[in-house]
Amino acid sequence: MATAAAASASEAEAEPKAGPKAEGEEAEAKEARTRRKVLSRAVAAATYKTVGPEWDQQEEGVSESDGDEEYAMASSAESSPGEYEWEYDEEEKNQLEIERLEEQLSINVYDYNCHVDLIRLLRLEGELTKVRMARQKMSEIFPLTEELWLEWLHDEISMALDGLDREHVYDLFEKAVKDYICPNIWLEYGQYSVGGIGQKGGLEKVRSVFERALSSVGLHMTKGLAIWEAYREFESAIVEAARLEKVHSLFRRQLAIPLYDMEATFAEYEEWSEDPIPESVIQNYNKALQQLEKYKPYEETLLQAEAPRLAEYQAYIDFEMKIGDPARIQLIFERALVENCLVPDLWIRYSQYLDRQLKVKDLVLSVHSRAVRNCPWTVALWSRYLLAMERHGVDHRVISVTFEKALSAGFIQATDYVEIWQAYLDYLRRRVDFKQDSSKELEELRSAFARALEYLKQEVEERFSESGDPSCLIMQNWARIEARLCNNMQKARELWDSIMTKGNAKYANMWLEYYNLERAHGDTQHCRKALHRAVQCTSDYPEHVCEVLLTMERTEGGDLGALPLAWGTLEDWDIAVQKTETRLARVNEQRIKAAEKEAALAQQEEEKVEQRKRARAEKKALKKKKKTRGSDKSKADEDDEKEWGDDEEEQPSKRRRVENSVPPTGEAELGPEADPGLSGSSAPAAAEPPSEQKEQRAAARRRDVPRVLHDSSKDGVTVFVSNLPYGLQEPAATLRPLFEACGDVVEVRPIYSNRGDFRGYCYVEFKEEAVALRALELDRQTVEGRPMFVSPCVDKSKNPDFKVFRYSTALEKHKLFVSGLPFSCTKEELEEICKAHGTVKDIRLVTNRAGKPKGLAYVEYENESQASQAVLKMDGMTIKENVIKVAISNPPQRKAPEKPEARKAPGGAMVPRQIYGARGKGRTQLSLLPRALQRPSATAAQAENGPAPPPAATEVPKMSNADFAKLLLRK
Repeated sequence: MATAAAASASEAEAEPKAGPKAEGEEAEAKEARTRRKVLSRAVAAATYKTVGPEWDQQEEGVSESDGDEEYAMASSAESSPGEYEWEYDEEEKNQLEIERLEEQLSINVYDYNCHVDLIRLLRLEGELTKVRMARQKMSEIFPLTEELWLEWLHDEISMALDGLDREHVYDLFEKAVKDYICPNIWLEYGQYSVGGIGQKGGLEKVRSVFERALSSVGLHMTKGLAIWEAYREFESAIVEAARLEKVHSLFRRQLAIPLYDMEATFAEYEEWSEDPIPESVIQNYNKALQQLEKYKPYEETLLQAEAPRLAEYQAYIDFEMKIGDPARIQLIFERALVENCLVPDLWIRYSQYLDRQLKVKDLVLSVHSRAVRNCPWTVALWSRYLLAMERHGVDHRVISVTFEKALSAGFIQATDYVEIWQAYLDYLRRRVDFKQDSSKELEELRSAFARALEYLKQEVEERFSESGDPSCLIMQNWARIEARLCNNMQKARELWDSIMTKGNAKYANMWLEYYNLERAHGDTQHCRKALHRAVQCTSDYPEHVCEVLLTMERTEGGDLGALPLAWGTLEDWDIAVQKTETRLARVNEQRIKAAEKEAALAQQEEEKVEQRKRARAEKKALKKKKKTRGSDKSKADEDDEKEWGDDEEEQPSKRRRVENSVPPTGEAELGPEADPGLSGSSAPAAAEPPSEQKEQRAAARRRDVPRVLHDSSKDGVTVFVSNLPYGLQEPAATLRPLFEACGDVVEVRPIYSNRGDFRGYCYVEFKEEAVALRALELDRQTVEGRPMFVSPCVDKSKNPDFKVFRYSTALEKHKLFVSGLPFSCTKEELEEICKAHGTVKDIRLVTNRAGKPKGLAYVEYENESQASQAVLKMDGMTIKENVIKVAISNPPQRKAPEKPEARKAPGGAMVPRQIYGARGKGRTQLSLLPRALQRPSATAAQAENGPAPPPAATEVPKMSNADFAKLLLRK
């Protein structure tokens, strides 16, 4: 059937050539596009034929006749271009998309989705040679899924014409079964090999494929049954004398393994066998049934859980490890990796088991190779791979090529590159025979060290803005090798000089490491020199370095490095004592200054606290004075001042003047007659105080404003809700249903301004503290288009630095930071994109206080490996014409807000920040004091009236807003 399809495809390709010759390049291009279209449809028809007995016979007949119709369409395409114009437009779009994908892959060959899209389009266009090359390139970089392999195999099977093509398909099957454990691919492999039974060695080939399939997936409790049955059917169909014994053997082997539907298999064997079933077979069958009961809970858990079922597989693996059957342990690991191929820890655990238990070279290296292909960003897998290759004696050139692949794998941290370089350098060091003065391996090791330092300096620093090796571990190892193994202290000293110049000279441990190296392999002179430099440069533990220097001069002197040198002289001792004393005195002086500075800062903080207390006391005193005002306004003032949480009270009398300074025109005309003796105008009427009726209405409105008295003893059962819409009608009625979902609500207390306007925040009190904690989960929930902020209720007068930020500001390897998103992108759209690379636990779109998106998002994955894979695949992706940037979430450290410092007033006195009000000093420095109340400054007084009096006599008392209001109200 596949051959017929391929033949029809070749006829389809030849028929347009036999038709009338196209005129012009455009006609030839149209004809070529039509041939590709016809060929792709023929391939699709052949692919459907390979599906099996499910193919409908009528549809199959139609598909076979489709070829003639397509070829007729191809020959007549030139005469009716309008009818197929839409096809040509689609072809052109596909070709442009193919070119774009190819260009993108030339830039980033590790773009998995780009590979998949390119293969899909090339297959649609019938570009058989190109699609084969695209699949080949992708399979070299990534392991392919079962679906991709089956699609590729079906296409190749449909085009196989002769024995060479069949061998090519066999090779393809061999590659497919190595990526993952896939029972369906093994079944396809066995069935396809049956088709070549007529060739030389065909029977042995089929049996070999089925036997390998049984060793790979025959123990699979849910899918292994299909392989056993296919093998038995094949053996039953062969007309041989020995076939009966072969079928008997397959039945007996299968019944000894715990598989689902074992009872049906046993009944089938009883029916098929002419002789009674041997007792040994029945015993093995009963034993397998008992084992099946032990495995069933784990299998049923897998069936009920949702993919990727990592926790369920981990429990299953633990169970198999306790039993200790290597074949079953290998199988359960392979089954788990099919769904969790991007989990590095699972690969590490699998490879570690193989390294320590089985130790089979081909199996171990195969698993390591698959591990780094699935998780190339995990440096631990590459390091283990290099060790396994060295352990099993792989050729040096192969190991070097593997290391180069690791460097291009795209690690996500600078330290990962340091780790892989160290693993490779350790391997090269173990190859060197240091008994020889010089060798090819030693030169290769030295050049590798030099290359590593250059690579970290250029490649890694350019990408991560750091080398990943601040302590210069690679350079330290090189220095130790040169000193201890090569007896080349000159080179070791040069390396240590470079280490110290890279910012490590201030650390005592670095100098002591160098000193110990000189002590073991150097001489007294360089030891003493190193410690003298350490005393001068060390800033973290100078006492320890000084103690080491004095100890060396006192006890060891020149007897270092087994060299016949003289002991240290008295002059050396005096110099050491003098240097250490001078250095320690300087250190103590610096520490005293630092302590004094810290104490001064602490004192400033205490003074600021005292200033705040005095300011609050003055405010309370002013409130008491306001209570002595006339009865016409005292009541309203009391109501205003009792509102909890207002930083600065608005003076009612001043507000009334502003509100009524320009009355409506009609009111001015209908009011009482103006005194004609006053400027001859009606201006005094406008300056008169408001009518009693208006004042009563204003006072009544202020009295209607609810007073909120907060009890700080109930902070534990209260939450503070802010960022609510100012225009929210009935805040208590709106918010109560939201918070009642968390538990019993005692009261919702909105806060209103003096005018009776809602201020956008409130307090919600609950019966229990646990309910209040649950209510914090409502933070950022949208209320009438704005995100509602819910935070613990904390008295900021007692905790002025208290702030609530519910999200982590540290490095989170399982969370991504996405920037450059279009503002129209929704959470659901972003989740649809992200879930293709792993299990998305949460997505947070960053918004401003008004709830408008900022084009940023945080995406939390189930584990670190999924997040790393998503970074590789999503960074640079285009979403709605916006190119996004994706990185591991690692917010920069926020600078601590500068605390307000006392400022110097012109007279020299310390002026606290609070004098400028709650918002600090305003941008517009306009004097709002009436000119009639302004007093001349000290400078002006001195110019007009001679020498100024002492500052104490001219000191002007501080005046608050209330004092100014009293002056303005005086008549």
